[in-house]
Amino acid sequence: MYRTALRNVLAHKGRLLMTALAVLLGTAFVAGTMVFSDTLGQAMKNSYTKSFADMSVLVTDYTADGGSGPGPKREHGTEQLTDATVKQFAALPGAAGARGVVSGFIGVADRKGDLIGQAWSARGANYVPDPAGHDARYPLVEGRAPKGAKEILLDRATAEKGGYKVGDTVRLATNGPALDTVLTGIVTTDDPEVSAGATLTLFDTGTAQRLLLTPGRYSSIAVKAGPGTTEDALLARVEQALPAGDRFRSETARSLTDEQKRMIAEGTSGMKTMLLVFASISLFVGIFIIANTFTMLIAQRTKELALLRAVGAGRSQVTKSVLVEALIIGVSASVAGLLAGIGIGAGMQALVHALDSTMPTGSLVIAPATIVVALVVGVLVTVLSAVVPAVRASRIAPVAAMSGGDQPATQKSLIVRNVIGSLVTAGGLALIAAGAATHNSDGRIPVAAGAFFALIGIFVLLPLLSRPVIALVGPLLAALAGTPGKLARQNAVRNPRRTAATAAALTIGLTLVSALTVLGASVGSAVDKAVTGSMKADYDVAMVNGHGLDPQLAARIAKAPGVSAASAVSYLPWRIEGVDSSAMSVDASAAGSLLKLTMTSGTAEALGQGLVLVDGRTAKASGLRVGSALQVTYPDDTRGTATVGGVFEGNDMLPSVLAGSAAGTGHGQEAEVRDILVKGTDGPTTALRQAVKDATGNNPVIEVKTKQDMRDEFNKMITFALNMMYGLLAMSVLVAVLGVINTLAMSVFERKREIGMLRAIGLDRRGIKRMVRLESVVISLFGAVVGVLLGCFLAWAVNGTLSASLPGLGTVVPYGKMLLFLALAGLVGMVAAIWPARRASRLDILASIKTD
Repeated sequence: MYRTALRNVLAHKGRLLMTALAVLLGTAFVAGTMVFSDTLGQAMKNSYTKSFADMSVLVTDYTADGGSGPGPKREHGTEQLTDATVKQFAALPGAAGARGVVSGFIGVADRKGDLIGQAWSARGANYVPDPAGHDARYPLVEGRAPKGAKEILLDRATAEKGGYKVGDTVRLATNGPALDTVLTGIVTTDDPEVSAGATLTLFDTGTAQRLLLTPGRYSSIAVKAGPGTTEDALLARVEQALPAGDRFRSETARSLTDEQKRMIAEGTSGMKTMLLVFASISLFVGIFIIANTFTMLIAQRTKELALLRAVGAGRSQVTKSVLVEALIIGVSASVAGLLAGIGIGAGMQALVHALDSTMPTGSLVIAPATIVVALVVGVLVTVLSAVVPAVRASRIAPVAAMSGGDQPATQKSLIVRNVIGSLVTAGGLALIAAGAATHNSDGRIPVAAGAFFALIGIFVLLPLLSRPVIALVGPLLAALAGTPGKLARQNAVRNPRRTAATAAALTIGLTLVSALTVLGASVGSAVDKAVTGSMKADYDVAMVNGHGLDPQLAARIAKAPGVSAASAVSYLPWRIEGVDSSAMSVDASAAGSLLKLTMTSGTAEALGQGLVLVDGRTAKASGLRVGSALQVTYPDDTRGTATVGGVFEGNDMLPSVLAGSAAGTGHGQEAEVRDILVKGTDGPTTALRQAVKDATGNNPVIEVKTKQDMRDEFNKMITFALNMMYGLLAMSVLVAVLGVINTLAMSVFERKREIGMLRAIGLDRRGIKRMVRLESVVISLFGAVVGVLLGCFLAWAVNGTLSASLPGLGTVVPYGKMLLFLALAGLVGMVAAIWPARRASRLDILASIKTD
């Protein structure tokens, strides 16, 4: 029987090619994902271990406000890391020296005024020269050390990107007006962040402290151990010398390296998991192709299998022979997939490095787990997919050798299948509806579980659904294509199970694609409404990296030509009615011109009287109304009250409490300015935008955005995320296309006599091609329609679970895109039918009629 199985694989290798290709693609996706993520993770670990090579213990003041730039700084107690602390650590027994480190945000503009690199990775630090004028951490390759407030050093990559040479004027970006400085030197560094594309600007220590922290203060101190002193021993001595309190954190270089490696491992693990999910989808789609292929092969070999039974083969032997065929295909396809996956991993690494040369790279990492997982998964998927067809093969009676054709499913089996499918589908849909009804994150697990069961149930019911759904397009096919159209419809419903298995592969892909599209459109619409519903201002001024703005910048912008109103927007760290909440301070005199408030009671002018405004949800939850006392706990843990002067309708872009600017001072708090809202005398004009930009000193990290700019920015994020998901789902769609091609090709072989008779009675080659193509289109559209409907329903349910975190979220169905997906599904069916249709039209008439 094993020799028979091997001969069957060799005899039907052409018909098994698509099955093997589906397994190959799925395992290649799995192996490629694992190779790429392991290689990238190892390269990043190797790179980031250099971060702590020049230190033994690092003491960090986690309250240091690195990145605030010029302007008032927030103090956190009296204890700080100062020069005295550096000397104290350097004098500890076993210490070879200590270095005070200042670090924070400083961006560098190129000659056109645009920011070099990304704002989130723009760093400033202090250069600590030795008596010879050199800093071992940052070797000078050209020029000299900076000596004054207007002198800086740049890393070599940043200088090259900006086209700067020693002696040039360089514009620096802070959270306030830009600064013009002189480049006195260029350095190199093995800092992995700089190697990864971060810009590095170095100042003398006094200037760095003034710009990034406060004079005399350090954000961290690096202590180096002397010969014979371990990191742990030095750490113990450092901790004894640390000031009291929990604001300082001390760690050894080894623990910092381990923590960095752990974070890298978690990051690459998340990426690997996401990619493996999409690889699993491709393999899941492949299950339908494999099962369909073996089902059709067994139907075509009914006589052969029945004869084997007649000459003495037992049921178990027939089952084993089919499973051995699947095993041979699974092993060979998995090995090929593993090799292809290694190539994919290498290609992804090369592509990422080509797109971003700053990404760390290294030799390929092919872990034993990658080999085992790729081979085991590929073989298991193939063999398990063939189990049901193998069992059916074993049930073929010897008497079937006297007749051909499919062994029709019994009425009992169809009833059982439909009942089970109906129950599973109903249970899944009920779980989805229950999860959506929670209107919070608690419903996500029921929705996910319901989606799984609903998909399984619908797959079971697809044969039942195929007949009435496809029958609806019967008149249209007949009208458009005449006899070939009628034949195409009849062929599509002739074997509902086969049609369902072929369509199911496309159903999976279209379910996910349509669900993601509806979710993206819904969230985008909700955010768009929130932006337009809360903002009267013409422009929003903010840092591109999310850092706070210089509090004095609002006053400068207010004096710019064409500005009628401007206000800093600050967020206050208050506890309101005993609950951590969100409060926002805004200039009371400008609030009415800048914010769109719909008052349900009281007036917005109450802000000018020192009162606060609360949104409707907070007022209802706490029983507040105009005149009520709002209990507030401030950052210094003191308590106070604020009087409610009005209640406004809640808005997603506004916090629950609005207060005047004066509310952000005192009680140990200094409100951080996140935005500055600007209203123009003549609305949003090019001249006004430029005037506001000029008021910032043309700072390249400060954006001046209109409401439309904010919409476009968010839409770009949604579009990017969707395009990435579409790209990852493309593999499963490709596997689904292979399934359609495979089914049609095998169906043509199975219907050779029928096609020969059609040719004999007058249907020309063009009619045969049209018949096969239309059959393919009908099957593809059937799967696509089911997938789009299910995807829209799932998106509606997921929106229900997000409604608490994103109030105002409604389900928005982009009908144009849904129709496009259906059109693309029809095109997929048309393309998939090219080869089978061509093959069918070229069958010899007499040879086909004589087919046994």
